[in-house]
Amino acid sequence: MNKSILATSLLCALSGIASAQSSVTLYGVLDAGVSYMRIDGEYLRDRNNVGMAYGTQSGNRLGLKGVEDLGSGNKLTFVLENGFDLGNGTTEQNSRIFGRQAWFGVENEVWGYARMGRQYNFATDYFGAIDPFMLGFGQASMGAAFGTTNMDRLSNAVKYQTPSFHGFQAGLGYSFAVGETAFYNNSGATPNAYGTTAYNYESANNNRQITLGAKYVSGPIYIAASYDKLIGTNAPVNASETNPSAWNLGASYDFNVAKLALAYGQSRGGNIRGQGDGMTGPNEGNNPYWGSNGGLLYFNQSFDSNAYLVGVTVPVNQASRVFASWTLATISQGNNAANQSAYNIGYSYDFTKRTNMYAYFSYMNNLNNTDTNKSTGVGVGVRHMF
Repeated sequence: MNKSILATSLLCALSGIASAQSSVTLYGVLDAGVSYMRIDGEYLRDRNNVGMAYGTQSGNRLGLKGVEDLGSGNKLTFVLENGFDLGNGTTEQNSRIFGRQAWFGVENEVWGYARMGRQYNFATDYFGAIDPFMLGFGQASMGAAFGTTNMDRLSNAVKYQTPSFHGFQAGLGYSFAVGETAFYNNSGATPNAYGTTAYNYESANNNRQITLGAKYVSGPIYIAASYDKLIGTNAPVNASETNPSAWNLGASYDFNVAKLALAYGQSRGGNIRGQGDGMTGPNEGNNPYWGSNGGLLYFNQSFDSNAYLVGVTVPVNQASRVFASWTLATISQGNNAANQSAYNIGYSYDFTKRTNMYAYFSYMNNLNNTDTNKSTGVGVGVRHMF
């Protein structure tokens, strides 16, 4: 009897060790609500939309994340994350199975992590903590002005990030083929598309990207900086002269009664944009700079832009908060170029740690930096994380 008890105890102990050394977790986000969107202007098809809205605060997703202990403090980690439309069940991110993230790597508390696969750039990694809208809510996100913070995903990328040294952390990455088609326009004519979404193992035929980032966290202080540079294919004439770059600098300070946020960024030689502006309808606007269905990677040596953010988050109580922001994007060229500004306010109430409801209002003037274009969005919804 004693031997049976001992054997059972050993098996339970070994089972506990095995589960601690290796684990796979299923997780996801479900986000749905109702929204009203009005888009109008001289260079747009006026449209009003009322209906269901999905992934407003956070994109709907289903993912697997795992970890295995390799010994000596090293761990193998991976994430496979699918993005989908909750309304009809179809995949997003150009129908990729794991379009949001798909990477694996090794990490250690002493030297940091190294990862390979489809990953976010460091601007997205680090600036979500500064934006009061947490890089969500469509045009209310700081990504509407700071393109590289707008969920910029890099396929075929390798990334390294240091561990935290007294609150300071930094990282660098390189994508051998970002997986997006780019648009080149040095002559002012209609942009031509070059590059492919596939990786063909020949650098000259791929759009590549360098990403750098650093952040400092200490108590109520959060500071972040990022730099991204695109390297285009050799197909366009003078492509080497048009490689766009973007840098951002931002900070927030939590006074407990309110958290203030400020950010400034510049893009030179074109535009780097992670995803569309979150607006409804196809290709809102007549220019490629901030377009939803094109111009996400835009090469033009004459195109420069500046971005600004002022934001605040105010806790109402332990379960609810109000957040607001103003963003501005200025550009250097265009027949009808104008400053794009957005005024945004939102509210969130936490039913539990995993479930909350939200409401928001956003007004954007000179959408896509085009004079007279306007966009108004109002919505409510519920988000559940599991």
